[in-house]
Formats: sequence, C-alpha cells, structure tokens
Amino acid sequence: MPQAQQNTPSTGCVIVGSGPAGMMLGLLLARAGVDVTVLEKHADFLRDFRGDTVHASTLRMLDELGLGAQFAALPHRLIESLVLSVQGVPVSVDLRRLPGAHKHIALVPQWDFLELLASAAEQEPTFTLLRSAEVLGPVLRGGTVGGVRFRDAGGEIRELHAPLTVACDGRGSTLRDAMGLVPRSFGAPMDVWWFRLPRSESDPAGLAGAMGAGHVVAMIDRGDYFQCAFVIPKGSDTRLRSEGIESLHRRMTAVVPWVADRITTLTSFDDVKLLDVQLNRLPRWYTDGLLFIGDAAHAMSPVGGVGINLAVADAVAAARLLAAPLRAGSVSTTQLRRVQIRRWLPTVIVQGVQKTVHNRVIAVAVADDRPVSPPAGVRIVSRIALLRSIIGYGIAIGPLPEHIPGFARRAGPHARD
Repeated sequence: MPQAQQNTPSTGCVIVGSGPAGMMLGLLLARAGVDVTVLEKHADFLRDFRGDTVHASTLRMLDELGLGAQFAALPHRLIESLVLSVQGVPVSVDLRRLPGAHKHIALVPQWDFLELLASAAEQEPTFTLLRSAEVLGPVLRGGTVGGVRFRDAGGEIRELHAPLTVACDGRGSTLRDAMGLVPRSFGAPMDVWWFRLPRSESDPAGLAGAMGAGHVVAMIDRGDYFQCAFVIPKGSDTRLRSEGIESLHRRMTAVVPWVADRITTLTSFDDVKLLDVQLNRLPRWYTDGLLFIGDAAHAMSPVGGVGINLAVADAVAAARLLAAPLRAGSVSTTQLRRVQIRRWLPTVIVQGVQKTVHNRVIAVAVADDRPVSPPAGVRIVSRIALLRSIIGYGIAIGPLPEHIPGFARRAGPHARD
C-alpha cells in the first residue's frame, strides 16, 4: 500500500451531516461499539427556521435512549391539538387520544435537540464529531466509496477512509450530486416564506393554521413569538417581493385578521426567509460503500412537519441493521438494501399523503381561480372524528414507527420498555 494511503486516517463509519438523521445514527452506532465519525460543515448547530417538531414516536425513542429527562429540561412547547381553518371550515385534530405516554408533539429549537444527541454521543469512546468540516466528495476505489474528502477548520483538504459512508447531508446532498444521482421529483405547488411575529399570552396557543383569501398560513407558538409559515405559489418569490413588504402585511391579515396589531413589526423582506419546497425520492438509496438516508434520500414537504421524524426513523433502522456488520468491519450492498426496504413503505405512504394534500388542498387554496367552498375532503374530515384521529396518529406517530435497538437503550427517568 502507498505510504500516503497508510497514513490516511480511517474510521468504522463516516457520517456526512449532523442533522437529526446524522446525529441519531452516530449516537446509536457509537453505543453499539462502532468507531464512528460525524462530519459537520458548520461550527455549530445554530440555524434559524429549521424543522423542530419532535413527534410522539421520536419522543418515545428518546425515552428508550434514556434521554427523556434531558429532553424535558430543554426549552420546549407541547402541542396537544392541531387546528386548521380552511375557507372558514374548522378542522381540529386532538392528539390526546394517541397511544403511549406521549400524547403530544414537542416544539424545540433544532439546535437544542441536536446538542442533546451530540452530548450523549460524546460520552461514548468510539464517537467523534468534527465541526467546520466541509465534505467535498467521496473517495472512490474502483467504483466503491471508501470514505470522503473534506476541508477541515484550518482550510486543509484531507481524506477520511471508512468501509461505509452515510450521507445525511440533506436535500442538497453534496455526495448525491458527486455520485451523479438524481432523485425523482413529485413537484410541489408552493414555496414557503418563514418569518416571526410577536406573541402575547392572550393569543391562541399551540399550532394553528388557516387557508383562505388565496393563501395558506401556519403559526407555531414559540412562547414569546410566532414562527409563521406563509405559503406562496411555486416560483413566485421574486415577483411577490417586488410588491413590497406592505403586500405581505395585507395578505397575512386577510387570512389571520387578529395579527393586524403587530404585522407592521415585520418591516422588511430581509426578515423573510424562503423555503424552496421539494418532494422527491431516490429510486435507490445506496451504492457500494455509500448509503443515503433522511432528506438526502427523500426530501419531504413541510406538510405535517414529519421530516425530522422520518429522518430519525431512517437512522434507527440503519443502526439496527448495520451495527453488527460494521463491528465486523464490512458492509455489503445487500445489507444496505435492507435499510431501504425497511424504510421504503413509510416514506412512500407519507409522500403520497403529502402529494394529495399538495394537489387537492394547497394548490386549490393558492390558485387565483379557487372555489369559494373548501375541498370536499376537508368538509368530510371536519365532520368525522375517527378520520381526525387517524390523521393525528399519522402525523404524530406515522406508519411503521421504529424502536431503539437493545444495544443502544439506557435506563432513565422516562425510559419505557
């Protein structure tokens, strides 16, 4: 072997990206005794307007990890109901009927959630988190991925070798692009503007939404402010911004009139961030030496806020299926295929539901020629409690929920068998 290759550092598994999928997988593999290194291109986790809904299925997994008490100590809000008004028709989903201990969704800043997982992982001797490490591409050995090239905090380009690389680097995955893989896109009729508005104690609590006047709005209770999601037609960002911030004031108050007393605190589009909504899925989530999970494998719509929980479930399934072969020092494509097989059905189901909501609810709501009455499906759901309970289960728990494997479980005040 050439001397340069002998001196190249190696690890049992390299994980690219320290979002929810990357950090959960790193923690689980470290608890399995696998030498694992997570590479994060930023110096910290502080990014605004990231997904931060932690659903009941993920809360249960935190209990199984022995981290329930630590999570409960983080600043967070518990949501027991989801309320949406569609063209004046109220639809309320009560989460208090969910099975299990967690009959709610938690809203927590994603950076706090990630730091919780990172702190737990760093207690394991086989775990390493490298921050300010920007991955540039894969290391290829005869068509097999054998690690990654990255730029470290000092600007030096280095290599890290591993028998398995896991891409958890999101919808703009560097590794996916470098491998020439293109996900199948299912389209989306909208993008989303994110911004903040002040909140007072007399305002509605929890998570609320409204559709009307040609617009869709979701407002997430953050305690002293609302994180607002304002849906706009796909590709209309530049045109709408050119109309000035006052046009957003008018559109927002047309849908949610009671924010009129504070909407002018939003003084500039500099405070309005654009989310380019994508809904896509890789046909194949793996190649020799490389696995894609989370948004790198399947970008989710913000509908239902389920992206974090699907990513975490991917990580848990991957850890359960791959820990043993990684301890043995090699992973076959057959073993990687099993991860995709395990997570394929829930991904397809959730994305199918999201496509339906896109096409039959949101596209109708933001269309100029929208009907005056709400969609028939919305009227039916508003009248049938069982359907609302099924929707609540689908959002808060989801299809084929995962459990933490035995090797990663720890006792804790909130742990449950």
